[in-house]
Amino acid sequence: MDREWGSKPGSGGAASSQNEAIDRRERLRRLALETIDLAKDPYFMRNHLGSYECKLCLTLHNNEGNYLAHTQGKRHQTNLAKRAAREAKEAPALPQPNKRKVNIRKTVKIGRPGYRVTKQFDPETKQRSLLFQIEYPEIEDNTKPRHRFMSSYEQKVQSYDKSYQYLLFAAEPYEIVAFKVPSTEIDKSTPKFFSHWDPDSKMFTLQLYFKTKPPETNKPPAAGAATANGTSAPGVPPRTLPPPPPQGLPPPPPPADGARPPPPPPLMGNGPRPMPPGEAPPAPPPPPGGSAMGNFSHGVPMGRPPMPQGFPGQGAHPPPPPPPNMG
Repeated sequence: MDREWGSKPGSGGAASSQNEAIDRRERLRRLALETIDLAKDPYFMRNHLGSYECKLCLTLHNNEGNYLAHTQGKRHQTNLAKRAAREAKEAPALPQPNKRKVNIRKTVKIGRPGYRVTKQFDPETKQRSLLFQIEYPEIEDNTKPRHRFMSSYEQKVQSYDKSYQYLLFAAEPYEIVAFKVPSTEIDKSTPKFFSHWDPDSKMFTLQLYFKTKPPETNKPPAAGAATANGTSAPGVPPRTLPPPPPQGLPPPPPPADGARPPPPPPLMGNGPRPMPPGEAPPAPPPPPGGSAMGNFSHGVPMGRPPMPQGFPGQGAHPPPPPPPNMG
């Protein structure tokens, strides 16, 4: 390696800083031409001398790469921001055709109107209906009351409940009144749902019918289902009952002549049964024998039998053994 030039023999001299800058600019120019189309740049212009000018910054450039490097600089970017701000300020505000602005009328409210609600029932169609009669005696001239249905989730006065909806009536200069009705589907056919405004009596009438729910199909009950009184539901085979537990001997058959025996005497708490009148007391049970004599205690002790009397010398046989002790 040559110490003076810093390169190997035959490889060429080391590039100076000027040559490196030229090579860098050429490389950047080629990259910029691949990504940026100068034909669409409104500020790029080529003059009669063969050089290039920037109409925004009024600068002169020898080649396209120099101009592209200028467009990425601070001066050109600052001028672009200034021109965009000036054009946005001077441009007139164009109307938006899709957005319509509605001016809200501000009128002084005079209170709530009088109303009357009537509940009705059609026995033929089994439909329930409501009849609303709203009075607007001081309504504005050439004005007709309006109404609409509102969901429970559109209001913020009461808690949300999907089982109800609201029917609103509005007319200037009265306040809006709302009625809470069930959220059942409304029958809006012509003869049943109607509204009428009477300009002479200043009364607005509206009638609505609720649709009846379709009858539910008879579904077979589950196996083992029973009604409240213990019998099985219709269509279900009866369930076999378990046999009753044994409760002793069956009762005797009734006598042939129809006479009934007297009822047994009631049991006493801890004493003997009372004797029925005109009957003898029952015989006492026989004394227990065998091994039960050891636990039997008699009230009166039994004495030994008397010795047999006879002539002296006739007692050759020994006397019989005494009976066991009864005490």
